[in-house]
Amino acid sequence: MLGKCSGPEPCVTLTTHVYLQCRMECRDVPAETLYDKWDSNVIETFDIARLTVNADVGYYSWRCPKPLKNRDVITLRSWLPMGTDYIIMNYSVKHPKYPPRKDLVRAVSIQTGYLIQSTGPKSCVITYLAQVDPKGSLPKWVVNKSSQFLAPKAMKKMYKACVKYPEWKQKHQPHFKPWLHPEQSPLPSLALSELSVQHADSLENIDESAVAESREERVGGAGGEGSDDDTSLT
Repeated sequence: MLGKCSGPEPCVTLTTHVYLQCRMECRDVPAETLYDKWDSNVIETFDIARLTVNADVGYYSWRCPKPLKNRDVITLRSWLPMGTDYIIMNYSVKHPKYPPRKDLVRAVSIQTGYLIQSTGPKSCVITYLAQVDPKGSLPKWVVNKSSQFLAPKAMKKMYKACVKYPEWKQKHQPHFKPWLHPEQSPLPSLALSELSVQHADSLENIDESAVAESREERVGGAGGEGSDDDTSLT
């Protein structure tokens, strides 16, 4: 993770941008299963409209370490199957019907992406890269925790969900997969001209640099979970 600062005294990130990179090997999850289900740590998420056969606009909000305010984004998301590999990318946009909410901080996804690469019939590797402006000055403990604990923990939660996903999907519209079969999409169409890129400087900055880590977060540490034999994070 870039943007960390060092020293004995608490400090804030050098920039408002947070850079994350995480790679996970899944030895018993096929690439297409991981492509079907990639969200984790979500508060609320829903699709808003369809732009093309492989692009849509959606809303996503997620939990931040306590006592920070939770964040949300409106993103233009696109995806591309490439044989047995898959790419998912998104960046923030403005939608006239979904302005920033008072109970959340509107963050900016400058560029976020997942690359899912098949390594066998029942195994794959996922690489996650994100450049996000959380809209505010963050304390050092948040930056460190995001890179050391939160991102790996989210990836492992994703893996565990994917292990159970095929059985769950068989009982819940097993043939409904609009990300693979765009003709199935029930979303209304939206013209690209109705959207605009969400620039960070047009949103309010939240100064949380003095926020102390809660006891619950300190005790949680790395999530209180042991390592998983079927995954490895790098």
